[in-house]
Amino acid sequence: MHEAVIQAGLAASALETPVGAVVVDAESKTVLARAHNQCISLNDPTAHAEILALRQAGAKTGNYRIPGVIMVVTLEPCIMCLGAMIQARISGLVFGTRDPGAGAIVSRLDIFELQWLNHKFWFMDGVLEDECAGLLKDFFLERRG
Repeated sequence: MHEAVIQAGLAASALETPVGAVVVDAESKTVLARAHNQCISLNDPTAHAEILALRQAGAKTGNYRIPGVIMVVTLEPCIMCLGAMIQARISGLVFGTRDPGAGAIVSRLDIFELQWLNHKFWFMDGVLEDECAGLLKDFFLERRG
């Protein structure tokens, strides 16, 4: 999670919403990809940290399916990112803080109740929760005054 927090800091420095993501190979514990939100700088509404990290990991492994990886992200993923993680067939998700407005894992949706999903993965939340939430709180306080 520390690597994801660093990425979130890079996003904040670029005046992007401070969300960072890291994709880790569960077996070797090596980092396959690191990314942060870049929606504004890339003029791309899909340039969430998770999407960019999945793209990097797919390119690195040579496959759009990347089972055996864990997505580590500072903020609970939205429904778009959840869909991408399902398509990528990740093994697990670790996130820092919940997103009561758009979180698609537990806050707004409960992925375990979505029986129609063709792939499910485990998740853990609350890792470095105060630090992850603080990044977002400080960012928006500064931006909104």
